[in-house]
Amino acid sequence: MLFTKMHGLGNNYIIFNLLENSLEEQNLQPLAKVVSDVNFGIGSDGMILICSSEIADFRMRIFNADGSEGKNCGNGLRCVAKYLYDHMFAETESFSIETLGGVVKVSIRSDRKNVAHSVTVDMGEPKLIKGMIPMKGEPFSTTINETFSISGKEYQMTCVSMGNPHAIIFVDDVDDVPLEKIGPIIERSELFPERVNVGVVHIKNNEELHYRVWERGSGITMACGTGACAAVVAAALNKKLKKHQPVRVHLPGGDLEIRWDENNHIWKTGAAEYICHGEIQINDSLSRSIV
Repeated sequence: MLFTKMHGLGNNYIIFNLLENSLEEQNLQPLAKVVSDVNFGIGSDGMILICSSEIADFRMRIFNADGSEGKNCGNGLRCVAKYLYDHMFAETESFSIETLGGVVKVSIRSDRKNVAHSVTVDMGEPKLIKGMIPMKGEPFSTTINETFSISGKEYQMTCVSMGNPHAIIFVDDVDDVPLEKIGPIIERSELFPERVNVGVVHIKNNEELHYRVWERGSGITMACGTGACAAVVAAALNKKLKKHQPVRVHLPGGDLEIRWDENNHIWKTGAAEYICHGEIQINDSLSRSIV
């Protein structure tokens, strides 16, 4: 089966086009684990399927490296949007994509050769109450700079869902945080019944912030689009940034521009790139045992 490997700021995915092909549903989780494995597969942060939709122009399904299915992915959305536009499945520069987290609208900025140069995604409205993130506690209350004790250590967190859950922690230096240690501990805390992405944020100035992330099911990644959105929302809620101004988010893989608009929608703009195209033997891959 043909595949395309793409990345958004280093957050990379194996993409299968199911508009023209098909896969057995029961094979999807093991397939995601195999293709994501750097030793026995292709190597990636996860797998994306491009499918038809009954409620939008297209549908995106995303699977993390551990085989779990995610609800949304900002970097993955940009990759999918570029793929659909460049391969002429999308007939206009604006179209909609269904995800498990809801339907999002995307717009393409193309060059003179009609190749997508950058992608802007309407990520929708942030969800702030505990019941919608989800996390334990009073379901209609919010978590803004709230202190929690997890495995004997206290963390001050602001929690936001952008179609998937994020716990944001403000720090003095994102590179000094042992994210590889605290990430999996917070991710699997009983506070979060569906687990959580863990982001550390340093405010550089009124228009910039630095962000690193531990993604549930994938570990430390170069970038996370929904996490960058959640970081800007959390910063505004904590009055560290003004709400409606564009903010440049610096991630290990590059920069994104995020804006929380007057209608409560989050807009994310950034690039996506091809890494390679190839062919994989699905049956051979699934016969391998990945633990």
